[in-house]
Amino acid sequence: MRYGFLNAVADFKATYTWRSWLFGWLGRMFAQVLFFTGLGRVLDQPGAVRYLALGNALMTCVVDTMAVVATTSGERRAGTLSLLVASPADPVWVFVGRSLHWPISGVATASAALFGLGPIFGITWSASQVPLVVLLTALTALGTYCVGLFLAVVVVNVPRLRNVVSNCAYLAMMAFCGVQVPVGFWPRGIQAVVQAVPLTHTLRALRAVSDNRPAADVFGPVVPALLTAGLWLIAAVVTFRWLVAVPARRAGTLDLSY
Repeated sequence: MRYGFLNAVADFKATYTWRSWLFGWLGRMFAQVLFFTGLGRVLDQPGAVRYLALGNALMTCVVDTMAVVATTSGERRAGTLSLLVASPADPVWVFVGRSLHWPISGVATASAALFGLGPIFGITWSASQVPLVVLLTALTALGTYCVGLFLAVVVVNVPRLRNVVSNCAYLAMMAFCGVQVPVGFWPRGIQAVVQAVPLTHTLRALRAVSDNRPAADVFGPVVPALLTAGLWLIAAVVTFRWLVAVPARRAGTLDLSY
């Protein structure tokens, strides 16, 4: 994982300069938050602006972490996947560390949106709330990163779908996990499904922090967020071994995985 993470850092440095990240990526995410929050001004619903600002600010870290789907598939196009699978080491943990720069970038992006854009829409944080906000942002990034790892494993054999899957994944979370409208707005089936997504729980906890609710309302959703994140990670590990590593080692090629 450590060597994988060092590769991740090198990738990030090759992808962004501080100028392109700050004015390109962060500017794009700020524009997204401002756009959706701006829609709240025409809804004539009490609290709509605040609701949308919080949800879309936290959502920016999910957009970041879903990039793991595309970058993991890149290992196949680069020709390194075969070497990883052929090695005696367990390649699963290489993949876990290989894209860790995305949740780190996601935490920075969402934190900038929450603390930088929040006051524009009446969202302010006390000094005691700041650590909680950062902690929930980090938990959101890592939890959705685990979701992204699972999706990356599923599409590693069909890399042409990598961007389609990652985009559909974060758009579905944006629609159904309480970012734009409350989860209760949707039919019960959808409400049940989104309980398996860490974002659903961390966003509820973040709203509780913003509303100065009791500690039970803040930390209560953290438990299912951690549980679902762990289950997604386990699913990614098991699926990688089942779909990629073991069949490829037995066949002596990755060609049969297409």
